[in-house]
Amino acid sequence: MRTHTEPKPIGNKPIVVKLGGALLDEPAQNAAFFQTLADFIQHDHHVVLVHGGGKSVDRHLQLLGHTSHKRDGIRITPPEHMLEIAGVLAGQLNARLVGLLRARGVNAVGLTLADGATTTARKSEKFSFDAGRVGEITGGDANLIQTLLRNGCTPIFSSIAMDDAGELLNVNADEAAAAIARIVSARLLVLLTDVAGVKDNDGNIISTLDRNSVDRLTQSGAITGGMIAKVRAALEASEQAGVATLVAGWNDANVLQTLNNAG
Repeated sequence: MRTHTEPKPIGNKPIVVKLGGALLDEPAQNAAFFQTLADFIQHDHHVVLVHGGGKSVDRHLQLLGHTSHKRDGIRITPPEHMLEIAGVLAGQLNARLVGLLRARGVNAVGLTLADGATTTARKSEKFSFDAGRVGEITGGDANLIQTLLRNGCTPIFSSIAMDDAGELLNVNADEAAAAIARIVSARLLVLLTDVAGVKDNDGNIISTLDRNSVDRLTQSGAITGGMIAKVRAALEASEQAGVATLVAGWNDANVLQTLNNAG
């Protein structure tokens, strides 16, 4: 797994890009990024987007008088919060991103992880604590994504899934992006964040990571908060599906240029 630079990908497999929800909070201020992203999509034509939206969810729940809690970078999701979280992620933010890209010439299609059986999911069992309606993806089908890409459309997934009973699940967006990358056999997974990349204890950007270094940096506190889930998702994509993975800051001009040159 690389965290700063990545060789130019080759072939016709999709690139999966995960966008942090902070990008959608102030779209006017981030207009240059969305134009670069639109140019990248129109250049490559095989791009799948996945987005988060934690800050927007926090604000919405706060307005309703609910308190949000996170642990190990994961949002604890009580059942009574689930419909509200889905409304923000699959409704408000997904529609906003679709609109931002359609205005820039991208034929964007807004989706949840459950649409077209793109993923199957269950209530997560991997935590030592009860995370509520937090989901983990157990499998999936690339047919809908492939159909959309063949027809010139850009799928945009919120991180809302469903279990076998049709009940909603909140999936960490980085884990969702890694799962989509596995399902479509992506040639590159890009996890864009609001920091420049993964840093060591001295604040230096780390160029490459493996499981041992991730465990060591997590234990030392260098990797903390939401970055824990991000690097674990990147490792999972790299190890289980052989997907090259890049973790980088969305406002890094060099990263944006790399994306524009990818193809």
